[in-house]
Amino acid sequence: MQEFDKSISFDGRDIRLKLGLLAPQAGGAVLIQSQDTAVLVTATTTKGREGIDFLPLTVDYEERLYAAGRIPGGFLRREGRPPERAILISRLIDRPLRPLFPNWWRKDIQIIATTLSMDEEVPPDVLAVTGSSIAVIQAGIPFYGPMAAVRVGLIGDDFIINPTYREVENGDLDLVVAGSPDGVVMVEAGANTLPEQDIIEAIDFGYEAVRDLIGAQYDIMEELGMEIGKAEPPSTNEVLEKFIEKQAADSIKKVLVQYDLSKADRDTALDNIKETAIEEAISELSEEDPIKVATTEDPKAVGNLYKGLTKKLMRSQIISEGIRVDGRKLDEVRPIACRVGLMPPRVHGSALFTRGLTQVFSLATLGTPGDAQDLGDDLHPEDEKRYLHHYNFPPFSMGETKPLRSPGRREIGHGALAERAILPVLPPQEEFPYVVRVVSEVVSSNGSTSMGSVCGSTLALMDAGVPIIKPVSGAAMGLIREGKEVRILTDIQGIEDFLGDMDFKVAGTDSGITALQMDMKITGLTMDIVAKAIQQALPARLHILDKMLATIAQPRRDLSPFAPRLLTMKIDPEQIGLVIGPGGKTIKSITEQTGSKIDIADDGTVTIAAIQARKAEKARDLIFNMTRKLKEGEVYLGRVTRIIPIGAFVEVLPGKEGMIHISQLAERRVGKVEEEVAVGDEVVVKVREIDNKGRLNLTRLGIHPDEAAAVRRTF
Repeated sequence: MQEFDKSISFDGRDIRLKLGLLAPQAGGAVLIQSQDTAVLVTATTTKGREGIDFLPLTVDYEERLYAAGRIPGGFLRREGRPPERAILISRLIDRPLRPLFPNWWRKDIQIIATTLSMDEEVPPDVLAVTGSSIAVIQAGIPFYGPMAAVRVGLIGDDFIINPTYREVENGDLDLVVAGSPDGVVMVEAGANTLPEQDIIEAIDFGYEAVRDLIGAQYDIMEELGMEIGKAEPPSTNEVLEKFIEKQAADSIKKVLVQYDLSKADRDTALDNIKETAIEEAISELSEEDPIKVATTEDPKAVGNLYKGLTKKLMRSQIISEGIRVDGRKLDEVRPIACRVGLMPPRVHGSALFTRGLTQVFSLATLGTPGDAQDLGDDLHPEDEKRYLHHYNFPPFSMGETKPLRSPGRREIGHGALAERAILPVLPPQEEFPYVVRVVSEVVSSNGSTSMGSVCGSTLALMDAGVPIIKPVSGAAMGLIREGKEVRILTDIQGIEDFLGDMDFKVAGTDSGITALQMDMKITGLTMDIVAKAIQQALPARLHILDKMLATIAQPRRDLSPFAPRLLTMKIDPEQIGLVIGPGGKTIKSITEQTGSKIDIADDGTVTIAAIQARKAEKARDLIFNMTRKLKEGEVYLGRVTRIIPIGAFVEVLPGKEGMIHISQLAERRVGKVEEEVAVGDEVVVKVREIDNKGRLNLTRLGIHPDEAAAVRRTF
């Protein structure tokens, strides 16, 4: 296509779109730019793979350090595996796109967003989300769009659209809203404990801006004569569908109303229906029967239709009777159990949170400032993380077997959500200088493990003695929509997530919301439904919180005896080199003497960590004495380091030497220095003079016995 360039004036900031400039062989490509941040987004579809029964969508977000004028580190000097934040942005693009493709589409779709230039003002993520919609439309892929996304910030009492990094950092809200013409399709948020109504207003404010961007995409389509891709869905075998419904519907209904069945028993019963009632009936048919011919040509057809029938019946039961597969009411939370301190104190804090069959074991570790995660390998301004939340989802949690791999996108995403939920309640660094890591091990899964991680992690932090401002709980809300009938479900379990239309995770304290994440399987929700889901989550969160506080009401007053003890002090930044010493010799010596770990920040903040407080105090005293400014008349206990004919050199503080002239060694006349002192002797000395070059002149004369005794006790 010919090059097309258009600027959209959007909330006081221009968004510039260029089509036809780059990537002519991609199905669709757009360069989307705001200020100095520019992202190339491409969408390409190719012939589908044989035999797949899912939407083969792949979304990748790529960062290049040249975008910020930097050269990668490491031996190869090129980008390696994507940093965690790039993976999270890939998920951010994927989640609003996926429900807008027909679920029957089987051709491969790949979206690649590459940040080519980036300033420290405009984040590239929401640009990439909106750019993906334009690229998909240009590629002619069937799509229920257009779709767009914006970020909403809160500064004071004012919402702002697409805030800068600094505005997000200084504000109380970081909310991303994505939407289609049908409504909101995705929400991702971190908040500084904001009331539900403020969050609802922020989402509504963001969706209004999304509608403006959708309108701009329609204008571009009209200017370029483009249309959104359309395709006919594959025909369904109505005869086979009716046959399966006749054979299995009654049996499935009976299983779905056996509320006392466990998840495993229910799954087994449903599998048996498919394997016996349906397959036996098909086996009795003649080889020429159209139903048998259809199942032979497409072996997966029976399974897919059976799954569709189960989904239809489960949803119908909820819509018509208001009863879920485990017998709960729509707004009822599963039984909850909490335990803390399950592990020995070498694990600094531990907690087990159980909700129904979902079980999360969270373990907390306290570390020193040097344990903070360095974020220098990505493009974003934040340079380190002091709170880390990691989420693991092993196959045994689902009763399955599969090879263990490094954390996937889902694990990284769930860990980031739990991290975001707890960050607002962590104590300030000045009050609690520890780096904190929590690992949530999902040991049993039946829905809402990410919110289980929030609850378990809160309990583990309290067990570890982290003085969090308030405890945080979370609940996952679901949705069943059939025509105009809508039912919102509280605390969804696995089957309701799998066969439902929404997974809306809400986390917060009793004062407000700290994190949100909403994913859809339909093409959009009205704000009324979004608001109702947020409001319905509140009593569930408070109920869960009560159960948690009944287990541990407040953070423990004492840390584990195996947690490091931290002391902090300030030194003159010009003295950092003195403490470190040539080649790190001095700081290494202090570490070896005291068994402490020492971190020094650029501003002169020294953090000393040791398992025993007295060891940390010893290191602090050594550094204090090393960096303190000497004054004339002060008395010290020093050690003789060398002797010359006219006097002796004495180290009064680490790295600080002065000389005692032979005339100042004793009241009497001394013929040779060696008559009074030898190398290695401890001597009490007074600072007689500090000359204009900073040299110390010491004396042993004029020191009162009480002064000598006091200094020996101190040193």
